Amino acid sequence: MEQLAEIRSLIARHIGTDGQATLLPGVRLLCSTVPTEPINGFYEPAFGLVAQGAKRTLVGNRLFEYGAGQYLIVSLDLPIAGHVIEASAEQPYLAFRLSLNPSVIASLLLEATTGHQKNGEAIGLAVSVAPTELLDAVTRLLRLLDKPDDLAVLWPMLEREIHWRLLNGEQASSVRQIGLADSRLSQINRAIRWIRAHYAEIFRIEDLADVAGMSVSAFHRHFKAITAMSPLQYQKQIRLQQARAWLIAESRDVASVGFAVGYDSPSQFSREYRRLFGVPPGKDVTRIRSIPIPEPALA
Repeated sequence: MEQLAEIRSLIARHIGTDGQATLLPGVRLLCSTVPTEPINGFYEPAFGLVAQGAKRTLVGNRLFEYGAGQYLIVSLDLPIAGHVIEASAEQPYLAFRLSLNPSVIASLLLEATTGHQKNGEAIGLAVSVAPTELLDAVTRLLRLLDKPDDLAVLWPMLEREIHWRLLNGEQASSVRQIGLADSRLSQINRAIRWIRAHYAEIFRIEDLADVAGMSVSAFHRHFKAITAMSPLQYQKQIRLQQARAWLIAESRDVASVGFAVGYDSPSQFSREYRRLFGVPPGKDVTRIRSIPIPEPALA
């Protein structure tokens, strides 16, 4: 496909020496010349398009694999484990990412005279084949990198067009709910933000349901449907990822970090850390400090 070939060429030309580039507001270009190890991190609301290669991402108990010509929508903050599975020096993994803007989505919904009114079940991450119209909009946006004088005028228009194409695509339900303050997605996101801000605290499901403005049964059902995990599983992943970041960046002992992120028992902390990351905390930190670990990239 000619559009995908041009997108690959534009990404490859503008990518940085570190395999990433941030050249426009909310836009990132990504490249890897080798398959990578699984990396735990967070995805935030965004649209990602793979131009070449393939990637695998685990969200809760859901596994996603996507490659060239496919796009994914992330509709809320999600803890993930992801890695590039298809890449080489001759044909590197190349991807494009655009942060999704709730204000732009809300504006488009207000301006639309028809459609986009049907409520569908939003999920935290979904993958689809990119239609021609979406690829065309991404291509024209990336061409702006070669025409800096056009950026100020054309960038906002192309950002809106990409959001519009997504609102008319297979993942329209998830995209639409990002722009609606009273949507189920927004309600669940309020609870997620509370968990992320208070991850070391013990909470009751009833309290989270109040934050979300939902009944307990509806909250639990929709939280799991959207994130592929329970609220407690979500909190656990946040705790362990924060603990890993502290262990790598600071000279703190394993037990004190475990207590700091909310664990009462060092043995339980080490056990759950090993279950998520594959090795005990001490061995994991030694291994990570010996090799460069890239930031988890959306697409």
